[in-house]
Amino acid sequence: MEQDERQPYAASFGPAAAAYAEHRPDYARAAVRWALARSPGPRVLDLGAGTGKLTGVLAAARADVVAVEPDPAMLTELRRSLPAVRALPGSAEAIPLPDASVDAVLAGNALHWFDMAVAGPEIARVLAPGGVLAGLWNVMDDRVEWVARLARVGGSAVVGPRDTPARWRTATARAHLPDTGATARFGSPEQAGFPHGQRRTADSLVATLATRAGVLVMPERERQAALGRIRAFLQTEPATARGEFTLPMQSCVLRVRRL
Repeated sequence: MEQDERQPYAASFGPAAAAYAEHRPDYARAAVRWALARSPGPRVLDLGAGTGKLTGVLAAARADVVAVEPDPAMLTELRRSLPAVRALPGSAEAIPLPDASVDAVLAGNALHWFDMAVAGPEIARVLAPGGVLAGLWNVMDDRVEWVARLARVGGSAVVGPRDTPARWRTATARAHLPDTGATARFGSPEQAGFPHGQRRTADSLVATLATRAGVLVMPERERQAALGRIRAFLQTEPATARGEFTLPMQSCVLRVRRL
């Protein structure tokens, strides 16, 4: 998807900021530890931080974290839920931090929205030598049979090119990494996946899926029809029909080191 095609999807989250904050999952602690394992220090930028789902995990891990988010509504939710965290308006293409001021740049379900032709040099600028860039994505684990059936019912609006482990691994193998030319060099990308889960009910999982960009940009009638099909499936699927259940996921990480 080209940058101008991505923009309506990337801009769709603001009107759903409160629902995003309420229903989106956090990230597996093991995934965050792996993302930071090669970082030369504790200073971490959560870039495209949204409502703070990754920021909160970083803060709990005692990282020296600063969050940057372009959408005012998302930033408001982040500041409300994490008032002790420094949170700034800004974007991947215009990061409001000094040169070499962070040891790691992490992005939770956000790296694919960046215009890397512009963001790549900006990320390289704020990263200290030896610093780490890592993208994290929460994906549904369709190796579990009922999750695979849910993916088929939800269709492409719910299960995009990075939304299952196999799709994610293929989509990120060579994508979403900075091409900074002579300004900085990065090492070879590394991928890893870590088990994760989110406690849901049929209704709250529908609410979670309703915050996905592919659903948010649908015309209202199509959106309600798609969510209705998902709700009907969840209410009749034995694994999800009775009270709370765990949605099997993986927190997948793409990591690269600034040389």
